[in-house]
Amino acid sequence: MLVRMTKAFKYINVVVRVLFGALFAFSGFTGLFGIGSQSTDGMSAEAVAFATALGESGFIMPVIKVVELVAGIMLLVNRFAPLALALLAPLVVGIFGLHVLLEPSGAVIAVVLAVVEIYLAWVYRHAFVPMLRPAYSNAMPSPSLSRS
Repeated sequence: MLVRMTKAFKYINVVVRVLFGALFAFSGFTGLFGIGSQSTDGMSAEAVAFATALGESGFIMPVIKVVELVAGIMLLVNRFAPLALALLAPLVVGIFGLHVLLEPSGAVIAVVLAVVEIYLAWVYRHAFVPMLRPAYSNAMPSPSLSRS
């Protein structure tokens, strides 16, 4: 029974990772190359102001779209997936904050994205454990600034 559950979770993890990666790769690709349009119809004035400010900065949206595209592809091909999740985490937090605080009509999607991000971070937790240790490990030599 445990073997079947483990095998099922392996497939679930792959499907969730691929769908999450495809979503961000598609969003990054369409946003970067101007395919489609981002309509602000029906959005609150605060959300429109926020989106407009990001767009008018001239560099934030292209950076976001490049990160979405690259991290999405990394998840799709399962190369450096933990790094992709670390790159996407601030974007997911921003999406979550935007929709929960400024545009509640998209809160369900934002919550789903946050849950999937947390789920995949849990799946790849082995990669994040060293980064979350409170003390420096002696397993690796400490970087030295002086040349002896």
